[in-house]
Amino acid sequence: MVADEGPFEAVVLAAGAGRRFGGGKLLAPYAGGALLDGALAAAFAAPARSVTVVTGDRAEEVAAAARAFAERAGQAGRLKLLFAARHAEGMGRSLAAAAEALPADAVGVFVFLGDMPRVPHELAGRLTAALRGRADAAAPVAGGRRANPVLLGAALFPELRALSGDQGARAILAGLGERLALVEVDDAGVLFDVDTPEQLDGGADGG
Repeated sequence: MVADEGPFEAVVLAAGAGRRFGGGKLLAPYAGGALLDGALAAAFAAPARSVTVVTGDRAEEVAAAARAFAERAGQAGRLKLLFAARHAEGMGRSLAAAAEALPADAVGVFVFLGDMPRVPHELAGRLTAALRGRADAAAPVAGGRRANPVLLGAALFPELRALSGDQGARAILAGLGERLALVEVDDAGVLFDVDTPEQLDGGADGG
């Protein structure tokens, strides 16, 4: 269970190469900015002490985009950048690198995906309320599907640090049973991710 008090952290996974997109996905123009901006906005809206952007492919460009957004949003003081040296091994390895860098006093971490630009900003507060005192993780559910972002309690940090491959935290969540708090959400933004350039125009669920 998660302590009633203590700081949360947030992570934005932005290390992937975006091969299905043709590369440079998170830097692509979207809604007047870069695709990455949407995930950053949701992460900075979360009740987290800091937001760590995990870079890998095109690391310098992604880091520059993150810094520019944070400065425009007045959030530069909360931004951290982390290069995942083994990012090519998959999302799991990038998430493990983020977990390894978490401060020792963190009681939980929000995990946002850089290619999900439509996450509702109020969701993080609902996940926090669901987690405090009664679960090891919290996740949104929309249309019967578990969605993103997720909030993981400190009890799961050792498992996060052991991740590899491209599975992310899915396998960890699948094994939690009643220790996973599910939050019903009536917003397709928790399911929408961008895999191809066609989705930038509007609307298909990237799956």
